[in-house]
Amino acid sequence: MPVATPLLKICGLREPAQATAIAALGADAIGVIAVPGSPRYVPPPQRPGLFAAMAAGRPSMAAGHPACFGVLVVADPSDDQLEELAAGRGHAVLQLHGEESVERCRELGGRLGVRLWKALRVRTPADLERAAAYAGVVEALLLDAWCPGQLGGTGHRIPIEWLEDFRPPLPWWLAGGVGPGTVAELLARLQPDGLDASSALEESPGVKDLARVAALVAAVRGSTPA
Repeated sequence: MPVATPLLKICGLREPAQATAIAALGADAIGVIAVPGSPRYVPPPQRPGLFAAMAAGRPSMAAGHPACFGVLVVADPSDDQLEELAAGRGHAVLQLHGEESVERCRELGGRLGVRLWKALRVRTPADLERAAAYAGVVEALLLDAWCPGQLGGTGHRIPIEWLEDFRPPLPWWLAGGVGPGTVAELLARLQPDGLDASSALEESPGVKDLARVAALVAAVRGSTPA
């Protein structure tokens, strides 16, 4: 059976013009970082404008693909933050990138009214055993390489051999070192439902090289840039 083309998320954007351009290039999702201290952090007042700019880039069905959707990335949000994370702020998905337990994910899903993804920072193969516990609680998992002192956007890769037999009971996305030059190997050996790219596409934190983005979209779609 043919393997479906994975979805593609470009994460860590800070500029509305880039959100519009990257959506128009064919990204399926755009990620905005809501983790203070991150070099890609976007304050709450600026986030709706970024998501609106994204929607302007691909507002409806285009080239056979649905509209691009927004993902807001947080880590261990407190109850005081929940108002700014709830539905109606432009994002369709809340990506939990901290140490959120299954119970906390279930609680947040009931309170926020948005789709939830849970990121797992993988340090050893044993970390993958946590995946099944989130089935039925979040919509999808995102796997990223563990790196001391950093939650994501490092470019570090999980060893491919750890993932070749990974078949969780819910959709999963792969992050870490995803770029135009790595996609062919990744997709020859793995079957993720989505790919998440950030630092491999950057000129500086939060600023993407649009030529690299176009090359990655083409690589994922199995073609070459025009």
